[in-house]
Amino acid sequence: MTGGEVAGILVAVFWAILVSFLAVVLVRLAQTLRATTRLVADVTEQAVPLLADASATVRSAQTQLDRVDAIATDVQDVTSNASALSTTVASTFGGPLVKVAAFGYGVRKAMSRKTDAPDTVAPAESRRTVIVGRTVPAPRRKKRRG
Repeated sequence: MTGGEVAGILVAVFWAILVSFLAVVLVRLAQTLRATTRLVADVTEQAVPLLADASATVRSAQTQLDRVDAIATDVQDVTSNASALSTTVASTFGGPLVKVAAFGYGVRKAMSRKTDAPDTVAPAESRRTVIVGRTVPAPRRKKRRG
C-alpha cells in the first residue's frame, strides 16, 4: 500500500465517523422537534379555552364596573339633592325657629320678673356664680321702695 492509499482509507474512515455522528445528531434533533411539536399542540389546546375564559371574565368585569359607575353617579346625585334639601330646610325653618326660641326666652324672663316680688331678694347661695372652680357672690341689689 502506498501513502496515498493509506491517506484515502483514513479520510474514508473519518468521513464515515463524521456521517455516523451527524446521523445520530439528526435523529436526536428529529426526536426533539417531534416532542416540541407535541408540546406546542398540547399548550395550544389548553391555552385557547383559557384565553376564552379570560376574555369572558374581562367582559364581565367591564359590565360590573359600568354598573358600579352608574350607582356611584346616582349616589352623587342623591348626595347633592340631600345637601340642597338640608340647606333649604335650614334656611326655611332655621330663622323662624330661632325667633320663636328667642321670643319664648323673652316671655319666660318677663314672666319670672313679674312673679318675683321687687321687695324680696333671693338667698345669696342661689345667686352665686361659679367661675373656673371659684364661687363668686352675686352683685348686691338695692331694695326698691314702692
